[in-house]
Amino acid sequence: MSVLPLVFTSGWASGINAYAVVLLLGVFGATGVSDEVPEALQRPDVLIAAGVLFLCEAVADKIPYVDSVWDTVHTVIRPVSGAVVGALLAGQSGSLPDLAAGAVGGSTALASHAVKAGTRMAINTSPEPFSNVVMSTAEDLGVGGLISFAMFYPEAAAIIAAVLLVIGLFLLFFLVSRIRRFLRRRAQRREEKRLASRAGAPPP
Repeated sequence: MSVLPLVFTSGWASGINAYAVVLLLGVFGATGVSDEVPEALQRPDVLIAAGVLFLCEAVADKIPYVDSVWDTVHTVIRPVSGAVVGALLAGQSGSLPDLAAGAVGGSTALASHAVKAGTRMAINTSPEPFSNVVMSTAEDLGVGGLISFAMFYPEAAAIIAAVLLVIGLFLLFFLVSRIRRFLRRRAQRREEKRLASRAGAPPP
């Protein structure tokens, strides 16, 4: 399938920011930059909805802890979006190659979403909020740049996406212990506050 590199790249990008992928692909298709973008992604209502949701994500993604809540909500949305975009890019006949493209897009989106969500949880263990803004901006620029690059050089873009995915998975592996320590400390502080409030309560 000649469209498979674009499917893989869009799947990786969907796991980071699904709305940006839909918006960019739709704009590229509507402006004639690419003939491979299906008409379903070029519809004005789809572009408007993707644009509004992209702005919402751009704000929520830069606020500590709000970004993790947003990621939790999108645990299903991003992989499904990656699968749908992949299937649309491959065609709409329901054939085995179309279904395979959907599976590639969805699974890649799920993997990159796991990397994004885990990285954000690790970043939120730091008290300062600036790292969230920097990481969110870097993700948005990376998604926009790689999807734009994939319009002209899909194979090279797919290789870059694969390298970024592998690096992200290795990074997530090393961050898991930090995330677990942070969650244990937070649970311990909550338990200490609960016990302290009980101890300070007046007797009945």
